[in-house]
Amino acid sequence: MVNKKIVVEAGKHSVFNAPICATVPLEELQGAETFTLVEEGKEESIAAQIEQVGDEARLWWIEQGLSLKQSRVYELVPKSVSAPRYPDGPLGVRRASQVAITEKEGATEVKIGEEFLGSLYFGKDVIRPYFHPIMGPFGSPVTRGFPMIPDVPGETRDHPHHKAFFVAHGEVNGTNNWSDAKDCGRQLAKKVTTSNGAVFGKIEMQNEWVTSGGEKVIDETRTIRFFNLPPSARLIDLMVHFKAEETDVTFGDTKEGGICSLRLATTMDVRRGGRIENSFGGVDEAETWGKRAHWCDYSGPVGGNWVGVAIFDHPHNLRYPTYWHVRNYGLMTANCFGLSYFKRDKSLDGSFLLKAGQELIFRYRIYVHPGNAQSGRVAEKYNNYINPPEVSVE
Repeated sequence: MVNKKIVVEAGKHSVFNAPICATVPLEELQGAETFTLVEEGKEESIAAQIEQVGDEARLWWIEQGLSLKQSRVYELVPKSVSAPRYPDGPLGVRRASQVAITEKEGATEVKIGEEFLGSLYFGKDVIRPYFHPIMGPFGSPVTRGFPMIPDVPGETRDHPHHKAFFVAHGEVNGTNNWSDAKDCGRQLAKKVTTSNGAVFGKIEMQNEWVTSGGEKVIDETRTIRFFNLPPSARLIDLMVHFKAEETDVTFGDTKEGGICSLRLATTMDVRRGGRIENSFGGVDEAETWGKRAHWCDYSGPVGGNWVGVAIFDHPHNLRYPTYWHVRNYGLMTANCFGLSYFKRDKSLDGSFLLKAGQELIFRYRIYVHPGNAQSGRVAEKYNNYINPPEVSVE
C-alpha cells in the first residue's frame, strides 16, 4: 500500500466533531486492515475507518475542529486503530476505542466504548423495529420509556406505538404501518447485519412491510450508523431505502407517520417547559407543526440538565425541506406526505406513487446535544451535514 495524502478544507463553515467521508481507490489499500490519520507536522494520530462499497473504499474519520477557511493535511497510514482524541473536560473525554454492537436474540445492543447508547429491537413479537433508549450526554435517556418500560414515574402513557426511535407510516397501499391497532401492518426484519468500528458502528436491516394478513407491501433496507463522538453529543445517521419490487406502492397523505420518528422524554414536553424550534425560527407546536423546515429541534430538562435532540433533513430527500409532525406532548417526526392535513386543505394530495421497480431513499441525521438549539449549535451542525468540508485525496 502507498500512503495517501488527505487534504481537508473547511470553506465557509466551521467544523466540529463532524463525520467526514472520502473515496479512496480500493486497490491502493491492499495489505492493511486498519489505518490511522496523522496530521502533517504532528505526531498524534486520529482513528480512521475503511468501508468497502463495491470496487471503492470510503474513508471515514471524525474531524474534531476546523475554523472558517482553515485547511488540514493528513497522511493515511496503515497502523493499529487508535481512539479519537478530544479536549479534556467534563464532557470532552472519550475513552472509547470503538463503537461496539452486540447481537442478541431479537435485538442488538450499541455501546460507545463502555457507554451504553441503546438497543435496536426487531424480534418476532415486535410489530415494527425500534431503537430504545437513546442515552443523552449526561447519562439519562432522551427518549420516553413507555410502553417498553411501563412504570416510569411521571411519564405519559399515550400513543403506545410511539416507541422511542422508529420508522413508520400510516398509509402504505392502504395498510396502516403506524399504529399498533389489531389490524395494523407490520415491519418484518428478514436479515440483520452489524459491524463495529473506531469511527462508527453500523446496523443494516432487510425489512418487509406487510399487511395485517402478512402480504408483502414493500421492501426496505434500513441502515443506521452510530458515530464515535465525545460524550457531549450523540450522532446517528439513518438511511431508509424503499424498493417496490413487484407492484406499485402509494405512500398515502396522512399526518400519522414519520420516516424518521422520535418520542422524546416526557420531561422535555413543551407542556412541561420544553421547547420546539425549527430552522426558520418557529417555536413550539403552533409555529412548527405541519411547517416545512430543514431541521427541527426538541429540547428540555432531563435528569437535571437541559438537553436537545434535532432531526436533520437531507437535500436529496423527497420534498426537501420536509414537513414536520411535531407535537407539544413529545412527538417529533419528519413526514413529507401529509400535506392535506398540514395545510388543512382536503383538496391537496400529498400522496406519492412509487412504481414497480422504482426506489425511494430517505436520509436523516439525529443530533443529541446539551442545551437548546442555540447553545447546542444546531444550525452549525446542520451545515456540517449538508455542506461538509472539501476533501481531496492525493
